[in-house]
Amino acid sequence: MKVSDILRVKGHVLFTVPPEASLLQAVQTMAQHDIGSLVVMAHGKLVGLLTFSEVMAAVAEGEGVLGDHIVAERMDTHYEVCGPETTLDTLRRTMLEAGVRYIPVMQDDALLGVISFHDVAQAVVREQDFENQMLKAYIRDWPEDEGQPETAGAPVPTSTPARN
Repeated sequence: MKVSDILRVKGHVLFTVPPEASLLQAVQTMAQHDIGSLVVMAHGKLVGLLTFSEVMAAVAEGEGVLGDHIVAERMDTHYEVCGPETTLDTLRRTMLEAGVRYIPVMQDDALLGVISFHDVAQAVVREQDFENQMLKAYIRDWPEDEGQPETAGAPVPTSTPARN
């Protein structure tokens, strides 16, 4: 399975925010759409990623108040990216090794979407369910005589009394 397969199932809805937006506006967008990240775009280009981790750090530093912070002050500018041809296995390893929950999907300079760790987990479950169904169908349709030892022409063992 590839990232393009995950995006096809997930869809291409993408929520963005400009770097000059207030952090409060970003939080409201995240809450309204029940999402954990926003792509930060400037002049049509990806310039950062704002996730709930950065928001929570700002809330903690402000002792519960977001204040007048803007997205540019809190966004992550050092993020991993992947392409549509990236395999699910490579994506999982990248996310685990980098300790990230969200990865933008880029093709050349175009942003295609964002994959979350939740999306990856759903894809793994779907893939395993499909494999499980295929294996069960294979076993169910197994021919009766296949896998049995050939007995045609083989001597039939007989029981003879033992001589002392």
